[in-house]
Amino acid sequence: MIHTPQQEAVDAAITSRHSIRAYLPDPVAREDIERILEVAARAPSGTNTQPWKVYVLTGATKQRLSSAILAAHNDPAVAAQHTEEYAYYPREWVSPYIDRRRKVGWDLYALLGLTRDNKAGMAAQHGRNYQFFDAPVGFIFTIDRILEQGSWLDYGMFLQNIMVAARGRGLDTCPQAAFTQYHRIIEEQLAIPASEMVVCGMALGYCDNTKIENSLITAREAASGFTRYFE
Repeated sequence: MIHTPQQEAVDAAITSRHSIRAYLPDPVAREDIERILEVAARAPSGTNTQPWKVYVLTGATKQRLSSAILAAHNDPAVAAQHTEEYAYYPREWVSPYIDRRRKVGWDLYALLGLTRDNKAGMAAQHGRNYQFFDAPVGFIFTIDRILEQGSWLDYGMFLQNIMVAARGRGLDTCPQAAFTQYHRIIEEQLAIPASEMVVCGMALGYCDNTKIENSLITAREAASGFTRYFE
């Protein structure tokens, strides 16, 4: 099989993508952000509904949102008052999903030197989500509440396009469902209308290769394990 340069470039952008949890302070050009979003918007959507809405955060606005969420996150009594609007994870965990979840969590904590009894350290690491892991750009994604499950499938393709387009430009990302717990704070800070629901956040920037957490590469099951062919 002959691999063309175009095939190799697309494959490299997809396979080199992984969640980056520490970024350099180097800014991302506005033109690059705009082009990434323009490219990502070519994602397919049922009858071309294009359900995505994007809030791009940099500078003081990003810092204000991070500070507001962290203030709630760091106070257990306040954090308990904030819950997700939709169930991202299953309500009942079964194998192999719980095994994969546990492995990635403990692999990350092991790299950071966090043991199982270091609850404070793990909470602090989780809190870094709300700083977008110090990335210069943060995204908050929303969807109109009137839309249904099919539009959420479309939304996933849009998010993937952002991450792949970013890799094609030497940038890195981390998609972050952690933001959904604090949707009320996000809605207030960004004046998001009541007709929209927070889908997730995402960090965008340049990977800090000196940080050990960025060496984590998660395992993937071989295609033969989840595929059946019929002839």
